[in-house]
Amino acid sequence: MEQPAPTRRVTIIDVARHAQVSTTAVSKVLRNAYGASPEMRAKVRRAIDELGYRPLAAARGLRGQTYTIGVMLPDIRNPFFPEILDGITGRLADTDYQVFLGPGGCNDEKTEARVTEAMIDRGMDGVVLIAPVSSRARLERVASAVPTVVVGRHGHSPVYDTVTDDDVAGASMLVRHLVGLGHRRIAHIEHHETDRTRIEEMPNAQRAEGYRRAMRALGLGEEIDVVSTSYTQQGGYEGARQLLARPHRPTAVFAGADVVAMGVLEAFAEAGVSAPGDISVAGYDNTTFASFGPISLTSVDQAGREIGDNAARLLLERIADRGKSSVQVKLAPSLMPRRTTAAPPP
Repeated sequence: MEQPAPTRRVTIIDVARHAQVSTTAVSKVLRNAYGASPEMRAKVRRAIDELGYRPLAAARGLRGQTYTIGVMLPDIRNPFFPEILDGITGRLADTDYQVFLGPGGCNDEKTEARVTEAMIDRGMDGVVLIAPVSSRARLERVASAVPTVVVGRHGHSPVYDTVTDDDVAGASMLVRHLVGLGHRRIAHIEHHETDRTRIEEMPNAQRAEGYRRAMRALGLGEEIDVVSTSYTQQGGYEGARQLLARPHRPTAVFAGADVVAMGVLEAFAEAGVSAPGDISVAGYDNTTFASFGPISLTSVDQAGREIGDNAARLLLERIADRGKSSVQVKLAPSLMPRRTTAAPPP
């Protein structure tokens, strides 16, 4: 039985013949270069659509661009990060760029380095690093090799741009909300950091600092109670168990992220503790499930889509002009009060 001939990949030569133009003209259209008239662009685009032509990424890379952008995610389980991705992909929707994701290993510096190096090795035109744990020196080495935007990491560098939420203000806003309800014993579950050289730049450290500042400003310095675990559901669960074992339990818990608050609510449910009937619970990030009716979690909205949109905008600008001055965008958070916070029990 005769085997069907293998399907041949459509080439730039096929497109040129179909459009009855030169391969140089097709190349100009593909690169969006100067010198191609609107009529020629229309002919080439029509031929590309009719033939189903797809340029090889490797070939595009040889011409200077691959039209790919790498996004490093520290933890794919954290429901806040898809909000940032929506903002990135929304901004890039009308461009030729495609986004490729790389899991950073949940605060694993070695895995994070391997992922970013793979993105550089594959000729990606730029990278967005979300809450990276690498040292400032390493981030600057990455930025010297490829246009880079760092999301969620405070601090300034002349070679990469940053987009952050005002975490100190957001934490203070939440503490003031709880104090306004009548709470005094307010505990905070933070993400544990060991590297003191970068801890001040991380969002978890900023939120913990905002909590401490607000408690002191409101005359509650002696009530400061911080549990260090991790920004995961398991971390929230373990932190809540520690707080429930206190001789004097808090009347409210400020979890450093919504995913942490989920672990807190799980531990409370196991212990027969209700929120907010016994202890109020609040999170940070305003993720999709925070507004889910049965949960209705009070949270701080740091506008994930807006963060992603700004990150993609800055990256496109840096790809177009590698020598431009670095830009730092800091967004103002807002409080989303819901049913998990109320006045403390009598």
